[in-house]
Amino acid sequence: MEFIEIDVAPPATGEVQLRHHAIGVNFIDTYFRTGLYPAPGGLPYIAGEEGAGEIIAVGAGVTDFNVGDRVAYPSSSGAYSQIRNIAASELVRIPDDISYETAAGMMMKGMTTEYLLNRTYKVGPETVLLFHAAAGGVGLIAGQWAKALGATVIGTAGSADKVELALKNGYDHVINYRTENFVERVKELTGGQGVDVVYDSVGRDTYPASLDCIKPRGMWVSFGQSSGALEPMKLAILAQKGSLFATRPTLGSYIRTRQELDACANALFAVVQRNKVVININQSYPLADAALAHRDLEDRKTSGTTLLIP
Repeated sequence: MEFIEIDVAPPATGEVQLRHHAIGVNFIDTYFRTGLYPAPGGLPYIAGEEGAGEIIAVGAGVTDFNVGDRVAYPSSSGAYSQIRNIAASELVRIPDDISYETAAGMMMKGMTTEYLLNRTYKVGPETVLLFHAAAGGVGLIAGQWAKALGATVIGTAGSADKVELALKNGYDHVINYRTENFVERVKELTGGQGVDVVYDSVGRDTYPASLDCIKPRGMWVSFGQSSGALEPMKLAILAQKGSLFATRPTLGSYIRTRQELDACANALFAVVQRNKVVININQSYPLADAALAHRDLEDRKTSGTTLLIP
């Protein structure tokens, strides 16, 4: 990764030009950097999917936004930049009482949480769930949000400090997977029944053990692979583990239309404005130190949300 200067053209038709105030760092950024996922448009590639800033120019045909608007976006490659052009269709306005830093740190993670809890599996007061990486950016938001929905929330984390952090953010129980067998602990905590749904962004290190935590006809939601790519799954394993459901969702599939994008963002803004969810911004780096931010993220030295500040 290099921090270099490039010329930014005026915004094209349908685009605006944005000056970033804050940029979110997500594990998917490392997937594109390493080649685990192909970089959109090939290389060279400007990393980053999530940011917040101020519109400084408007291209032809843009009628919904104006210069000076405070906006954010959850999923558009090119965020690791001071100034960028972006399609207006990918933006949402930031409410006045939400800061640029909070918006940049929560758009992808918070909107991911929204679709996971509200639409992939409808979480409510009767739900018992397991969320891996409970002290991560998505995990801390999910713990608070799931608790606000009335669920029984179990998490896993990799250190005593991270267990403590997760317990302060909505989790009823947090299992240290380095010192405990999480399958056995889940069975103990659920009286042998298992959970209704497992949310798994870890991948290789938690599969197929995650399936052993789920009650018959429950759901396994694989939405990331921070520990490495999964081996190909044999469909028959779902029958063997109790007629389970499995899905591999992505945020893009849940915000395909303007209506879906706005509804997802507004649901997130609402829980933050009502103080049901607090965004834990635990690390900030200068934009020029993006490589260090990636190293710390991959070495599991971070918790909660990580920002880059231009």
